[in-house]
Amino acid sequence: MPHARIAAVQMVSAPEVAPNLAAAARLVAQAAGDGADLVALPEYFCILGRHESDKVRVRERDGSGPIQDALAGMAQRHRLWLVGGTVPIECADPARARSACLVFDRDGRRVARYDKIHLFTFDAGDERYDEARSIEPGDTPVALDSPFGRLGLSICYDLRFPELYRSDPPVDVWFVPSAFTATTGAAHWETLLRARAIENLAYVVAPAQGGLHANGRRTHGHTLIAGPWGEVLAEQAEGEGVVIAEIDANRLAEVRKSLPVHSNRRLA
Repeated sequence: MPHARIAAVQMVSAPEVAPNLAAAARLVAQAAGDGADLVALPEYFCILGRHESDKVRVRERDGSGPIQDALAGMAQRHRLWLVGGTVPIECADPARARSACLVFDRDGRRVARYDKIHLFTFDAGDERYDEARSIEPGDTPVALDSPFGRLGLSICYDLRFPELYRSDPPVDVWFVPSAFTATTGAAHWETLLRARAIENLAYVVAPAQGGLHANGRRTHGHTLIAGPWGEVLAEQAEGEGVVIAEIDANRLAEVRKSLPVHSNRRLA
């Protein structure tokens, strides 16, 4: 498809699953009404709990559960592709879950799963996070072919590890569903996203959590879609919303021809 409309959804997710699924359904419907061919939800779209263990409590078996069923239903109902943010999926450790980004095609069929590899650790004294206490890391990069080009999957903290984004064959559109903290987001979010776009001459779609949550956490927001030259095509600062941008295969080919970084690369 030479052109496609891709939407990134921003949410301020609650500690309960049901209202989050309702909000996601409403925002996906809004994106579909605006002509989106593919919609991406943010990290933790289905639950941003009061405690780290809350997401483990609602984890689902791979391929079965109300969160996964809701995502499949949204994709099928609106006849669009859906990148389902992150879903807590069972793993062998009963105290943890996998943080899985699931992709569904327009028939509601799941076509990809990526488990977050890099787990967020941050200690600024009065603000601390350690995802490894409740999340088991994945170990396998995932990219897939689609009607919109080659899609690459990553999640939030992965953004700080550029080697993940060096793909062969090159990825055309990278997804980064996120819940960046207000502290790290204000300092680094846009810079990192635009860098990943520039380094790889790819579109970057980054749906985010954006606002003050019931658990007292404030997320950075600034859901963003960047073009392959590093330009910001669409952005929303805070609060619920949908941003949409055109993905243009001709533009992608043009910049890659003028600056052939993929063929010029010498180090693995």
